[in-house]
Amino acid sequence: MFIEYLESPIGLIEITATDMGICGVYFIENSQHDYRPNHITALCRNQLQEYFSGNRKTFDLPLDQKGTQFQKDVWHQLLTINYGKTATYGDISQKIGNPKAVRAVGAANGKNPISIIVPCHRVIGANGTLTGYAGGLKRKKWLLQHEGIVC
Repeated sequence: MFIEYLESPIGLIEITATDMGICGVYFIENSQHDYRPNHITALCRNQLQEYFSGNRKTFDLPLDQKGTQFQKDVWHQLLTINYGKTATYGDISQKIGNPKAVRAVGAANGKNPISIIVPCHRVIGANGTLTGYAGGLKRKKWLLQHEGIVC
């Protein structure tokens, strides 16, 4: 496991990777592990810095996602939500062909281990409200506003 850290405008981020790709982007309070970067964590750090400075709208990183097939299906759909756009949990459940799985989509969204890169922050409630975010609603609001979304 490779680990690198990034001090962002919304807090410290831990980036983890395997030899295959990024497996985690988490908000943390302080660095808890040794600094063991590799070329993939460095690439992710650089792309996140560009994102936070307003110079990147898409990410081009290898991902090593671990989860159930349902979770991976949801996370794949999250990757289709463009910068500056949002989708609802219902939208995602429709796209994966399981329109009644709105709550399960919410649960899978909450289990997304690769924040920002796999943009779970772009998923909002059916009525347009901000709903749960593992990094906290304050960060979710910041990320959406950073992308030009009024919330």
